[in-house]
Amino acid sequence: MVKFNPRRRLYRSRQQRSLAGVCGGIAEYLDVDPSLVRIAWVLLSMAGGPALLLYIVMAVVVPEEPEFIPASAEKPKRSEVEAV
Repeated sequence: MVKFNPRRRLYRSRQQRSLAGVCGGIAEYLDVDPSLVRIAWVLLSMAGGPALLLYIVMAVVVPEEPEFIPASAEKPKRSEVEAV
């Protein structure tokens, strides 16, 4: 279940990037596997929805993940949690 956190922001991902990092950023924001978001995006595109146009708009509008995130705002990545 997705918990709403007003301090969390949506960014385009730097690590989980195939094209512009939009699906990777959404996956990080929702804390789900990026492959699931990409599959859902492809299915929406094939269903005749405006998914491709929305992807382009989000690639332009959503800011890229900052290189430096203060330690107080940083959340552990999925791979770091699994390694522990």
